[in-house]
Amino acid sequence: MLKATCDLPGVRVVIVGDGPSGRQLRNALPRAVFLGRRTGAELATIYASLDVLAHTGPFETFGLTVQEAMASGLPVVAPAASGPLDLVDHGRTGYLVPPLDQYAVRDAVRTLVASPDLRVAFGRTARATAVTRTWEATGDVILDHYAEILAERGSPTVQLRPSA
Repeated sequence: MLKATCDLPGVRVVIVGDGPSGRQLRNALPRAVFLGRRTGAELATIYASLDVLAHTGPFETFGLTVQEAMASGLPVVAPAASGPLDLVDHGRTGYLVPPLDQYAVRDAVRTLVASPDLRVAFGRTARATAVTRTWEATGDVILDHYAEILAERGSPTVQLRPSA
């Protein structure tokens, strides 16, 4: 998914994480830098050194990586599928691209690399958005969805949140 992005002039693809596809990815992306699994302050330092996060997994449901990147002030390029749909505000915090389209990922990264001002603006908006996504706020959204479903089904009123 990142082969076309690796070929962009002036772009260095850095892959953080590890898993069963590691060897295959290293073979497919010989120009990429592989850092392996990182956590905590070390991962935060890596995010701080990046210009863009390109998240290519179309099956990410919660999107913790996307949220961490946004909280670090990074614009995000991600597939228009699953979790990123709820996280990335296309054209404001990054770009949503067709899933599994390496050329759309490349083009979105190229756009952000070519425009530092756009990158900074997206990153600022991403950060401002991410800091509002607390666990409490996320839980409230889920409870609101449950309440809507119960109301649509004509279910009796159920108190989903504790009373004050």
